[in-house]
Amino acid sequence: MPSREGTALGATGKWLAIVGIGEDGAEGLSPAARQLVAEAEFVFGGRRHLDLGRELIRGEARPWPVPFDSAMTDIVRLRGRRVCVLASGDPFHFGVGATLARHIEAAEMQVVPAPSAFSLAASRLGWALQDVETVSLHGRPVELILPLLHPGRRIIALTSDGDGPKAVAALLAREGFGTSRIHVLEALGGRQERSGIFLAEAMGDASFNPLNVVAIEVSGSEDARVLPLSAGLPDAAFEHDGQITKHKVRALTLSALAPRRGEMLWDIGAGSGSITIAWMLAHPSMRAIAVETVPERAERIRRNARALGTPDLQVIVGTAPAVLGGLPAPDAIFIGGGGSDAGVADAAMTALKPGGRMVANAVTLEMEAVLLRLHARLGGDLTRVALSRAASIGGMTGWRPAMPVTQWRWVKP
Repeated sequence: MPSREGTALGATGKWLAIVGIGEDGAEGLSPAARQLVAEAEFVFGGRRHLDLGRELIRGEARPWPVPFDSAMTDIVRLRGRRVCVLASGDPFHFGVGATLARHIEAAEMQVVPAPSAFSLAASRLGWALQDVETVSLHGRPVELILPLLHPGRRIIALTSDGDGPKAVAALLAREGFGTSRIHVLEALGGRQERSGIFLAEAMGDASFNPLNVVAIEVSGSEDARVLPLSAGLPDAAFEHDGQITKHKVRALTLSALAPRRGEMLWDIGAGSGSITIAWMLAHPSMRAIAVETVPERAERIRRNARALGTPDLQVIVGTAPAVLGGLPAPDAIFIGGGGSDAGVADAAMTALKPGGRMVANAVTLEMEAVLLRLHARLGGDLTRVALSRAASIGGMTGWRPAMPVTQWRWVKP
């Protein structure tokens, strides 16, 4: 819950102003926004924002501390005073507004947004913003763009600095999308605004303003690595040592887990991380924790997560159930390896949120026995999956069966 410390609120209750400011500075602000800045006793913001609004600031200017205080302690302590925060563009689109809202009620804020960098870029290019994929790579791994790379699509991405466009171009070229056109739009809305168009594979060592946005028209070669929207990524997409939920069983497992936006998954005995990665690829809001006993496999999971566009996957090295304490409560749990170890299933079920789904797969008799006991005690759905592939037998073709998989699915009351 937001903190309630500080002095009493004024009659309106709106003591905090959040004003979006662009590269055109004070002259681009509305009269109402200008008044909020001028009347504030304290004005917070990045040094660049404070410079942009300097002619309006009458109160005490306070640059953000380094490192950035995500708890917004200084602002919360001034509750009831006239406080203004200057932010880039739309403060609630990849901006500081969401951070403030975790500590201060919306009813206490007066927000005057400016056009976001995404809006400005779309307007310069004539792109319909609702048809464009948007992503922030500001201070985040560039690999987050990988799931969006589908030929014929358009992407607008915020970058961190002047090297950002080159990092994006290098990634595209490496993944087979070197023929994509990249628009680099610099200092949007300011006197130094400019733009250029490059092929990803031919950007070279161009230099750019630290404030830039890249807009990509995705084009790929025949061997471009396109991550499909389905749950069944090919096994070859993962680095593994044989400990992997194969792609057809993986698709069935993801269907049983039934991911919903914003949910958290635990994968206990994650192996190569294929289930957690597929879960996170389902939607950008998905979160997951992979628990793996073997350190080498844990490192492999991290490499797979980065290579497949889910670098935010959290990897825990250790043995369940000992390492499960203190982790964020899961909405769904998958048990692959180690499920037959004492206490694992019971600890997982205890941690699972009410209404959460647990799915466990077994290929060994020992793990299958665990699932049979759980089914007898708790109910749920028990399924056996037996797959066969056509393979050469001498000069003819026959079915070669894979090891059958027993799957138990349970929904916590």
